Amino acid sequence: MIVVIRVITIVVAIVVVVVIVVIIVVVVVVVVVVVVVVVVVVTVVAERLQLDHNAATTAAAAAAAVVAVVAVVVVVVVVVVVVVKVVVVVVVVIIVVLIVAVVVVVVVVVVVVVVVVEVVVVAVVVVVVVVVVVVVVVVEIVVVRMGEVLIVTGVVVVVVVVLVAVAVVVVVVEVVVIVIVVVVVVVVVVVVD
Repeated sequence: MIVVIRVITIVVAIVVVVVIVVIIVVVVVVVVVVVVVVVVVVTVVAERLQLDHNAATTAAAAAAAVVAVVAVVVVVVVVVVVVVKVVVVVVVVIIVVLIVAVVVVVVVVVVVVVVVVEVVVVAVVVVVVVVVVVVVVVVEIVVVRMGEVLIVTGVVVVVVVVLVAVAVVVVVVEVVVIVIVVVVVVVVVVVVD
């Protein structure tokens, strides 16, 4: 039984490392794309408003920096969430192994895969929300610098809709994760019994 638990722990540890690496790579790729998009948007807006070149460059750099900082925060939060969830899953799996006396590495793999999908989806959605907010803020800053008054109708609605969509996605994915874990554990226990 100790050997079984050690095997499960090793497998989970390897998967956790892979998950963290995948998350970091995904977020980095998304951030690079986002930074490019933000810089292009800011540049285009600045040119349309005939903003001074230095001011446009500063605005673009500021937007890119904000996105990068938020991305780092997202990575840290996501990694912490993954580690905590995987630890919980390991504890549950070990308890199940001790109770039914069977190797349930499949449970760990299934749960970890689902968690990876969940984390990647949430990270990407969060970055998208941040981009929307940053672009809106940057546009407002550029307009204010031009000394003009701009009322962006629908901006608040768009941001709220995106945030609600994020909440819905997170809740749905969480429910799916819980359902899958419960179903797999129940099936394993029933099969063993």
